[in-house]
Amino acid sequence: MDKFDFNNKRFALIQNSDNGQVNTETVFSYKQDDNLVTADYFGGTIKYGKIIAELKNNELNMLYQCLTTDNELKAGKALAQITLTEKGKIKLSLDWEWLTNGNDKGKSEYIEID
Repeated sequence: MDKFDFNNKRFALIQNSDNGQVNTETVFSYKQDDNLVTADYFGGTIKYGKIIAELKNNELNMLYQCLTTDNELKAGKALAQITLTEKGKIKLSLDWEWLTNGNDKGKSEYIEID
């Protein structure tokens, strides 16, 4: 069994590359079934987004898609390194790449929120 439990956890952005889409108003709501991790996200510049990921050890291999508030449909992939903070909250450090709109790459960090 993996040591990370994403079921019914919410996350928010700590920092993002300039070419990233989400901002600090975007909230991610995660679910987990064994090694399958999914999330819905919205808020800020995101009308609606969806993540599907495979949990393996301390990594999430993610695919994501979203519709922005500018009605732009975007998709990408990411590899998230999972760590725990001193307070026991999950932190995600992503290396991501858009699969649409020029394949820009970037980095972002997210933290579990209450």
